[in-house]
Amino acid sequence: MKTSQRISATLVLLVILLTAAFMVWQQYSAAVPSIRIGILHSLSGAMAAREKPLVDALQLAIEEANAAGGIGGQKIEAVVVDCRSDPMYCAQQAERLITEEKVKALFGCWTSACRKAVKPVVEKYQHLLFYSVQYEGMEQSPNIIYTGAAPNQQVAPVVHWALETLDKHDKHAKRVYLAGSDYVFPRIAHILIKDLLAAQGATVVGERYLPLGSTAVGELVADIVKQQPDMVLNTIEGDSIVAFFRELNKAGITPDKIPVLSFSIAEVDLAAKDAPPMAGHYAAWNYFQSIQSPQNQAFLQRFHNRYGQQTVVDDPMEASYISLQLWVQAAHEAGSAEPVQVQRTILRQSLLAPEGVISLDPATRHLWRAARIGKARADGQFDIVWDSRRPLEPAPFPAYRTREEWSQLLQTVEGTEP
Repeated sequence: MKTSQRISATLVLLVILLTAAFMVWQQYSAAVPSIRIGILHSLSGAMAAREKPLVDALQLAIEEANAAGGIGGQKIEAVVVDCRSDPMYCAQQAERLITEEKVKALFGCWTSACRKAVKPVVEKYQHLLFYSVQYEGMEQSPNIIYTGAAPNQQVAPVVHWALETLDKHDKHAKRVYLAGSDYVFPRIAHILIKDLLAAQGATVVGERYLPLGSTAVGELVADIVKQQPDMVLNTIEGDSIVAFFRELNKAGITPDKIPVLSFSIAEVDLAAKDAPPMAGHYAAWNYFQSIQSPQNQAFLQRFHNRYGQQTVVDDPMEASYISLQLWVQAAHEAGSAEPVQVQRTILRQSLLAPEGVISLDPATRHLWRAARIGKARADGQFDIVWDSRRPLEPAPFPAYRTREEWSQLLQTVEGTEP
């Protein structure tokens, strides 16, 4: 009996001690503030369908970082802002996040107009923005980390491949049509494309732009039918994509007749309820969900466990995910999440990402990334038909013009924007 009493007393004491320890731990956890970061993406407006998935990718990376102990024992907390597909509103919210919410880093923007609006804000406050979408280049800021593709990691290799592969009529000069949304990325990308086409003896037989988000694509498609190019190089963004491909299909423009190679359409677009009929056409990215590597398969499993087995992942989502990972690594190395401290270590970061090994280039603040081309399947995925087989060094300012010449050209293009 005495033995049983001693065992009971010991168990009671153990419960009391564990309860006390748990209460102390709760008080300590409550006393340790979280590290706040800002997420700037459009959850409404023309760009919402493209940007919402990037928030999911960032949230997953945050959850994984917190499960591994956060940063120095502090959890990471996201403050998500709806940029409303409005660059100036996004810039206002970026300033509010820095000055009022005291975030330690910003992740976001899709269009170049949005990034350019936020750029002076992060430079004013010596802060840090991670931008994870392919873009036109011609920029380098000490306060921005560019994890999307530079022009030489997407536009240039794809144009070379298209001219060699897509045109079946080798004996005549290639005839190319350019279609884009009316803002800075498509316009600068088209200048680059026209330079590359001219160098290889190809001809641009048409070039048209749609207002961002416009579904009035009839005249554009009618002109493509009239010109009968060998291929269409497409930089249309946002809600216009569905209308464009639907009208192409309605006009009888199929991949075997006039293949379309797109620079902004990804798995998320093809998984939407109103997905464009794109099977057989092509897209250019650095990452595709169909990459067969252990790292990518593990990444997809984690993503599906979190958001459901039907969820698809695309390049900007993967780039957002690894942006958060790079920031966490840099903060660990710096021993602080303060922007000025992270700036000391961020340019030394590399990791084995779902797409393969990536690393930050200290000279340009862009990532080394491999280029890939995918052919759309009926199930909304892409078969990878070409890849560069190694990460490409980023060159945001193509070397065949000086930086000053590119800057002047960029100012001219920006002056034509609506």
